Amino acid sequence: MSESRLTGDSRRPVLEGLGVTAAEEAVYRTLLREGPSALASLAPRAGTSVTALRRMLPRLEELGLVTRLAGRPLRLLATPPHVAVEALVASRQEEIARSRAAIGPLVAEAAPHPEEQVEVVSGRAAVSRRYLQLLQGAREELLVLVHPPFATDAAVSSDEQERTMDRGIRVRGIYGPDAFDEPGALEYVQRAIASGEEARLGNVPIKLAIADRRTAMLPLTSEHASSVDSALVVHSSALLDALVSLFEALWQSGVPLPGHDAAPDDDVLALLTAGLTDDAIARQLSISTRTVQRRVRELCDRLGARTRFQAGVLTASRFAHPHPASPGGAKLKTDDSALTTGDPR
Repeated sequence: MSESRLTGDSRRPVLEGLGVTAAEEAVYRTLLREGPSALASLAPRAGTSVTALRRMLPRLEELGLVTRLAGRPLRLLATPPHVAVEALVASRQEEIARSRAAIGPLVAEAAPHPEEQVEVVSGRAAVSRRYLQLLQGAREELLVLVHPPFATDAAVSSDEQERTMDRGIRVRGIYGPDAFDEPGALEYVQRAIASGEEARLGNVPIKLAIADRRTAMLPLTSEHASSVDSALVVHSSALLDALVSLFEALWQSGVPLPGHDAAPDDDVLALLTAGLTDDAIARQLSISTRTVQRRVRELCDRLGARTRFQAGVLTASRFAHPHPASPGGAKLKTDDSALTTGDPR
């Protein structure tokens, strides 16, 4: 951290996260601005008394923020930020690593209590906060069934999930048709795919998030409710195993969702297969319902399908079993030989 960052116009404390109090930081920043100073002149400029500054001095030295200069009267010198702050950061990281290493032994000491395997979280704010904690606490894998109503703002949840993937965590999401009721939902999902999420469309009976196959969260609220006001947090148990199995079964039957680089008609095909109405597809693609209907008719003709249902079945089959030339499975060949195998009637 450069000195300019610490000595700018803002006086807002920036070192609290490293164990430095606001008063200690005020003394340090004053020294950075003023240079070597005696206690009598430093105290009033830092907004404290000489007595309080003397009491603070051992802690300032322990933190490595100041050093004493030889001679009398006693004068203090600020340690350069790139030395002092980096040392504090390194020390805090070591503390965090030690604390994280203690999780295993602490878990081993804990006796299993059935009533602790399930938590009930009440209140919309508490549910939202607990869900974000679940995302932030994931270390290897996050499994999500996406179904309204939503516990957090879509933009906040999307940003937090992006940060989760930035940490190298595998994220798999299954989106039900109702997840695309709001305009712009497809854009959010395609952004997540671009960031590394593996996304599929499928039959999603409940909202669900599972972190590292050790903790799951699902709403207590009815699927017809307009918000999530209470939720269950499920820890390692037979119930959690069942929820993981549910996700994996739905994943196997899901249809890969195309990203931004998909072929022109893949988005229509995927949304059609998921069971979205023409109006819902139009909202997601920002086109008219009439344009959607025309494209669906053209797709049915190319697929050799007489109904939307047949088109969806054929499409699901090809998404699930991609052509060898399309490893990702999201792009569908549009030449007649690839689309019309056998008599669909």
